[in-house]
Amino acid sequence: MSTKDVADHHLQAFLAGDLEETMRDYSDESVFISANGIARGREEISAVFTRLYGSIFAPGTYTFTLDFDHAEGDVATTIWHADCAGANIPIGTDTLVIRDGVIVTQTVALKVEPKA
Repeated sequence: MSTKDVADHHLQAFLAGDLEETMRDYSDESVFISANGIARGREEISAVFTRLYGSIFAPGTYTFTLDFDHAEGDVATTIWHADCAGANIPIGTDTLVIRDGVIVTQTVALKVEPKA
């Protein structure tokens, strides 16, 4: 699979809230980096997505808009925004380093504005 193929699969799995499909994109050596810390390996990364799918990104509770999407070599990046049930996210960005069909490293940054 190409970098773009993996990135597209990852986004579709995320939008569906499908943990099993999401985790197909990672290995036990993968690293997920966000402002909440670093998750290493499938078990820790799975816990991150389990929390997301059970809270701010619970399927059917938000709208997601992809603003920018590009893959070059083994790097893919997206810029997006979302309106969630409990918060507005005016900007979010994900950068994926993909090798041999697997996300090796993912970084996520987003601005969360809680709703009153």
